[in-house]
Amino acid sequence: MSSPLLEIRDLTVAFGRRPPAVRGVSWTLDAGARLGLIGESGSGKTVTALAIMGLLPETARVTGSIRLGGRELVGLRDADMARLRGDLVSMIFQEPMTALDPTMRAGRQVAEAFRLHRGAAAGPARTAVLAMLAAVGFEDAQRVADSYPHQLSGGQRQRVMTAMALINSPDLVLCDEPTTALDVTVQATVLDVLDAVLDAEGAACVFISHDLAVVSQICSDVAVMLDGEIVERGDAARVLTAPQHPYTAGLVATARLDLLEPGTRLSTVADHASGIPVRPRRRRGAR
Repeated sequence: MSSPLLEIRDLTVAFGRRPPAVRGVSWTLDAGARLGLIGESGSGKTVTALAIMGLLPETARVTGSIRLGGRELVGLRDADMARLRGDLVSMIFQEPMTALDPTMRAGRQVAEAFRLHRGAAAGPARTAVLAMLAAVGFEDAQRVADSYPHQLSGGQRQRVMTAMALINSPDLVLCDEPTTALDVTVQATVLDVLDAVLDAEGAACVFISHDLAVVSQICSDVAVMLDGEIVERGDAARVLTAPQHPYTAGLVATARLDLLEPGTRLSTVADHASGIPVRPRRRRGAR
């Protein structure tokens, strides 16, 4: 039996004297698999991803183990981590307008990681960039490559970031709410592109999102985080339709507003997690 691509054991991340943002987390991810990481804001999802990438601030205290492709990442020197970041593992961030350099053309930014890790000259790098931009859905790849971020729409910028993350065919891609800032139509296009490119590259993916519908579309498995811990994990279809943990049930219930009758009191995660029954609230004037 082959070893998992990513193996996290007893990972704890703390900042200062505050309670740990991530506490005792353990999970594995096989090559080519897709895991959705869900939970409310502050539950530890992004901190976990940044720990894998080695992008936490110096004030963070990290203990436990993160093994990627059999190599231990916790305690790895910055120079050694830099050789892996953007090559073996990459990340698509939430807001491309702040993640992209506004002073550099898009093509140059996509080419930067390729030239750094592959040692490619300008000509071959340009060819690889145009091919990657075409792969993420640009019919006018040359125009996009020569554009600055502010000259592109939100969906186009997000696809540029996807191209940056995948230009070196990484084994693992971390997606931190990559469609949150996009409208529904653009989001659907970006997700279709991401889905197709991940399949073509054979990359494993950890997809962080509050949108459970998106997670069910992209991921085969789901892990639920609460207060820095994993409280439930399993097949995405099972977890999102028949959750076992009260907190997961609360997340699922609060996401299904389309099923509520007019006048129904909106439930909260706390209602489900604490076992408080949710009852319809009578509208004013109703008898």
